[in-house]
Amino acid sequence: MNPIKVDAHTDQLISHAAHFLGRSKKDIVDVAVREYIDNHRAEIQESVTRALHQLDGTVAGSVSLLTGMSRSELDDLGGFADR
Repeated sequence: MNPIKVDAHTDQLISHAAHFLGRSKKDIVDVAVREYIDNHRAEIQESVTRALHQLDGTVAGSVSLLTGMSRSELDDLGGFADR
């Protein structure tokens, strides 16, 4: 697992919060990420559901998901012959 890298300003904020709350920087980041995910759970679920609908096992579905282009846009560019 790779460490998370943040900019200097964010690192300073984490350090201050950890110091004044008497917690480790790791604890502060852990709680912050969990709260962020909890607060955005509906958006995350919607994105996952949308992605799963696009991933139908076809090349066009995969390309559509990766590029953000609709199937009709891909068809306008020549489309895909799914195997």
